[in-house]
Amino acid sequence: MGSLESKVAVVTGAGQGVGQGIALALATEGASIAVLGRTPQKLEATCELLRARGLRAEPFVCDVSDTDRVPGVVDAVADRFGGIDILVNNAYTGAYGPLLSMSDAQFRKGFHSGPFATFAFMKAAHPHLKRRGGGVVVNLVTSAMVRWDLRNYGAYAAAKVAVRSLTRSAACEWGPDNIRVNAVAPHAVSPAYEKWQTANPEEAAAFCESIPLGYVGDCEQDIGRAVVMLCGPDARYFTGATVPLDGGQANFD
Repeated sequence: MGSLESKVAVVTGAGQGVGQGIALALATEGASIAVLGRTPQKLEATCELLRARGLRAEPFVCDVSDTDRVPGVVDAVADRFGGIDILVNNAYTGAYGPLLSMSDAQFRKGFHSGPFATFAFMKAAHPHLKRRGGGVVVNLVTSAMVRWDLRNYGAYAAAKVAVRSLTRSAACEWGPDNIRVNAVAPHAVSPAYEKWQTANPEEAAAFCESIPLGYVGDCEQDIGRAVVMLCGPDARYFTGATVPLDGGQANFD
C-alpha cells in the first residue's frame, strides 16, 4: 500500500513537464489524480500514463488564468472523485525579459497565472480539504526569487514571490484546520528547460556546472518524489516552508 492510498490530488499544468512528473509520483503512491491543463490531448496523454500504473485519473480542461471558472472546476473534481486531499498549484504562464521591454499586459500575465490563480485554487479547495479532516497544498515557486542577478527574470520572480507569501499566509491561517501548505522551488528537465538548453547550449552547460549535485532534476524522480514526501504522513508537522529542489544551487537563507 502506498503512502497516499485513497487520497485525491488536483495537479494543475499536469499535461507535461513538472506537473506530469508530480502527478506520476503521487499516483505511484496510490493517489487518484485530477489532471488539469489547457490542452485536452496533453491531459489525456498524462491520464493514459497514470492509468497504465493502475490508478484512477481524469482530465479537466482549465485555464488557470480564468479565475472566475476555478471554483466550478474544483467543485467538479470533488464531485467526480468524492473529495479532495491534495492541491498542487503548478501551472504558470508568464513573460521573461528586460523590464523596459515588457508591456503591462505581459507583466500581468504572470500574476494572473501565478498568485491570482494560486489564490483562487487554494480558496476553492479549502472547504473540500477541511471536510476531509485536513489536507495538503503544494505551490510551485522558483529559485529565481533569490538570484543575485535577476536580469530578465524580474517579472517571473515577482509573481513567484507573491505565491511564496500566499503559501506562508495560508499555512498560518489554515493550520487549525489541519491543512498544511508548502512551496517547492524546482530545477527540472521540463519541455521549457529543454527548449532553452537547445537554444543556449553554453549557458545551459554553465548553469548545470553551478549545481552542486551536478545535474538538473528529473520531473518525476526528483521533483515528484519530493512532493510525495511533503504530502505524506512523514511530513505531518511540516508547513509554511519553501523547499529548494535545485541540487543545492540556490541560497534561501
